[in-house]
Amino acid sequence: MKPNFTLRLRVFNLNCWGIPYLSKHRADRVKRLGDFLNMESFDLALLEEVWSEQDFQYLRQKLLPTYPAAHYFRSGIIGSGLCVFSKHPIQEFTQHVFTLNGYPYMIHHCDWFCGKAVGLLVLHLSGLVLNAYVTHLHAEYNRQKDIYLAHRVAQAWELAQFIQAELMREEFLPHHLGFSSHTSKKADVVLLCGDLNLHPKDLGCRLLKEWTGLHDAYLETRDFKGSEEGCTMVPKNCYVKHQELGPFPLGIRIDYVLYKAVSGLYISCKTFKTTTGHDPYSGPPFSDHEALMATLCVRHSPPQHNPSPTHGPAESSPLTSVLREAWAEVDQGMAQAHWWATMASYAVGLGLLLLALLCALAAGGWIREAALLLWTPSVGLVLGAGAFYLFHVQEAKGLCRTRAELQHVLGRAREAQDLGPESQPALLLGQQERDRAEEQ
Repeated sequence: MKPNFTLRLRVFNLNCWGIPYLSKHRADRVKRLGDFLNMESFDLALLEEVWSEQDFQYLRQKLLPTYPAAHYFRSGIIGSGLCVFSKHPIQEFTQHVFTLNGYPYMIHHCDWFCGKAVGLLVLHLSGLVLNAYVTHLHAEYNRQKDIYLAHRVAQAWELAQFIQAELMREEFLPHHLGFSSHTSKKADVVLLCGDLNLHPKDLGCRLLKEWTGLHDAYLETRDFKGSEEGCTMVPKNCYVKHQELGPFPLGIRIDYVLYKAVSGLYISCKTFKTTTGHDPYSGPPFSDHEALMATLCVRHSPPQHNPSPTHGPAESSPLTSVLREAWAEVDQGMAQAHWWATMASYAVGLGLLLLALLCALAAGGWIREAALLLWTPSVGLVLGAGAFYLFHVQEAKGLCRTRAELQHVLGRAREAQDLGPESQPALLLGQQERDRAEEQ
């Protein structure tokens, strides 16, 4: 690699709002999106909410001359909705489905059925290894009474852990199967795009940025063109309902392009653009979300720049503070899950008691007809409450695991602060190695 090496990377991201039968003008929007992507010829196009695999196959055929590599991430019952199109060959891909993802009985929200996840692509560009992530976290729905907050914080933590784990990994793939030695090389550049459903100052967003050291393209660029304050859902968009924006009349920013470089490299955002309620050529919008377009430049790190460490961020005061907040929120969510599980167990007990009473009445010949009529509702109560109990027990265990991880990291952070800053990198690196060993 030459000392004056520079890599230019053009990235596109959009939540496509592609719900079959429900999203307005879906087919027309997908067609126009394909035309635009072919015309612009980005290096990477990362999309969310492509819920129909037929839409993905349509785009794949349409974009094949410009983007020969593509992948659709499948998970859950409906699907993750995540897909990517690349001008460059995809060396590896994988995905991680979030442990917690809403409630199955909240059918009108549908998040539980979608299998929200994070997808990873590994690309080799001019001798560099790029880890490109695309994700979509649980929706908010009601900011004043957010019943999914603990789940979204847990998802943000899982996402951050997944990114750091992939940075730290060093796979040993069998050469006789055709894997070259550079396949297992650690990433030089990390890119994360997606709909986080988090405002910039929300707990989950701060936790993700502090733990991974990722930079926000909107905040870092010196050349921004687009909607006011970089909002990605704006009132000018004809598909956005004003009640969805709540107390934010100018719009909300919940879609992101985040990045960082390691291995002695420096990455900057040269330009960053968003659409502004219509497509880039002033036509109807591609989606109810605004599209993001970033031009990133990677070069050797100047002497004054210290590249982001691959072992995770130092245990600085902001990180410790956000870890405490996350621990408290997850702890509260876990207590709520335990409460619901307890209530469900009482309902199961009541249902079993009713069944026993009805059996006794039927056997004794007393009001046999009434007993038989009440039999079906009682069985339904036992089965429904039992399913409710099992789900919330599972939820409590997932939140308990997240709380334990946060508690462990907080303990290591305090230990590192007590020993001094020179010991922090080694301590955190050792912690992550031990965590991986425990998982194995």
